Amino acid sequence: MSWLAGAVDALTALSPALSQNVTNGLAWYGTLQAPTLPQYLDTLPGSWEYTNPAGTSVPDTGSTRIYDWVVARAIKAPDGYNKSVILINGQFPGPLIEANWGDTIQVTVRNEIEDTAEGLTLHWHGQPQRLSPGEDGVPAVSQCPIPPGSNLTYSFRAESFGTGWYHSHVSGQYTDGLYGPMVIYGPTQASYDVDIGPIMLSDYSHESYYQILQGGYRVPPVFPNVDNNLINGKGIFDCSAGDASNCTPYAGLAKFKFQRNKIHRLRLINTGGEGTQKFTIDNHTFNVIANDYVPVQPYETDVVTLGIGQRTDILVNGTDSMTGAYWMRSDLDIECLNLTATNSHALAAIYYPGANTSEVPRTTATPWLSNDCNNDALSKTIPYYPQVPPPAPATTAIINITVSANATGSFIFFVNGSSFEGDYNDPLLPLAEAANLTGIPAARNLYDFGSNSSIRIIIENYWPTEHPMHLHGHDFWILATGLGRWDENVTNPSNPQRRDTQLLAPAAPDGTPSYLVIEFMADNPGVWPLHCHTTIHVSAGLLINVLERPDLLATQKSPDPIQQTCASWVAWSKGNYVDQIDSGL
Repeated sequence: MSWLAGAVDALTALSPALSQNVTNGLAWYGTLQAPTLPQYLDTLPGSWEYTNPAGTSVPDTGSTRIYDWVVARAIKAPDGYNKSVILINGQFPGPLIEANWGDTIQVTVRNEIEDTAEGLTLHWHGQPQRLSPGEDGVPAVSQCPIPPGSNLTYSFRAESFGTGWYHSHVSGQYTDGLYGPMVIYGPTQASYDVDIGPIMLSDYSHESYYQILQGGYRVPPVFPNVDNNLINGKGIFDCSAGDASNCTPYAGLAKFKFQRNKIHRLRLINTGGEGTQKFTIDNHTFNVIANDYVPVQPYETDVVTLGIGQRTDILVNGTDSMTGAYWMRSDLDIECLNLTATNSHALAAIYYPGANTSEVPRTTATPWLSNDCNNDALSKTIPYYPQVPPPAPATTAIINITVSANATGSFIFFVNGSSFEGDYNDPLLPLAEAANLTGIPAARNLYDFGSNSSIRIIIENYWPTEHPMHLHGHDFWILATGLGRWDENVTNPSNPQRRDTQLLAPAAPDGTPSYLVIEFMADNPGVWPLHCHTTIHVSAGLLINVLERPDLLATQKSPDPIQQTCASWVAWSKGNYVDQIDSGL
């Protein structure tokens, strides 16, 4: 942390060198003018009272939350370094989606990316889409990309409540800025006074996602460098470490207001593409109340570990003794990153009443350990609303993750010997709904689990990097994690941790594989990707598609707007070159 520590220690005031518009456009995240969030929108939905949060039923509030977005590129400088980023309605990161549990969310997405002519989709990370599998937003799986000059209206129910996010699922596109937070208000098992709102933690590169992919597929590969680490899209950069003519020092850090004698809810989201974050606040401890969209029995900690795609809600008590300014910190876990980083540390300032909001905090960091690239122990993370897995799964699959060279000499990921490659023009879900999966190429990595009522997947990692494994369509039970061969012991068998993303540790230096054992009920017919959320890993093929209850898919049909988008994409791609150099996701 030598450069960043020295840079802030030398400051006499924490004043941004660039305007909010230059760094983040119209976004308000990380500014002292940012609003706090309510406990629900409008009036308390009466349907919550009659819906069990422990089950899969979803209340129907009858309300629709409507959003209309324009997606386009522009030059912004989130950390002072000018870069072409992707904005939604002129914002970096993108706008906050707010809804009550059971509301319908309707988002019209207008693709006005012109200079690079890119297709796009939006995926609503962690929302199970039981009522709308065609709205999952995955190219080559649930839909075709939205072509430039076209639009698509997504419509789905807010089926899970808590903290989430959305992002593009086209290649590594979201790391150029095409992402934002979601807050679904719902029942809470822990009281608090102030909802600070989303706190997005993002590793950040000054290269475009496409340049990073090009380097990764060279022979030998050129691995990306992480240039910076941001909190709510804001940071500062050592301009002498790059093109100083394209960079402004001390662009500006995120700032937050806390209150004494109040309990604050912070909604932490790892929206990065490459690394695990370690979140701390100097001189403060936390109570964890949710992991992903799953409320947990509160437990105390002073550091939160967040793999890519994961969310954790914490409560932070501003005691009567708190005065002045404190550092909020998020550090990339360098031991687990396996990449170089110019600056792996992110800072933001917290101010209590009476403090000068230009004051530079002089507080001391909380130490933390790498924890062998794992999340918190499963024995600590106990769901608040219990769910018991079946005594035995109806079916079990074992999948092995390996790395080797493909026919062109590029090193890519393989799952059971097959590397995923998607076809933007021929997504899998409409084919499955039409019972037309005969002849599907092996590279689609489609695993047909038939009519089995529950599915257990044992994931074994033979490569010495971590993988934040994300399953679409489900919160899965996490039965076990470890090194070697699973001994079939389950942690908290009567109520295992559930979430939609979980860290799979690296293989041991001697080649011993790590494992992650997940299980879920096959109660959501669809085609659901299971993949690593590290962008360069899923781009290199680390994905399988779970075909769930194909016997019931024949009664479903992708919505007309999704089908029309495919027709528009096919027509556009006939006249325009689509340079898909990776898996497509």
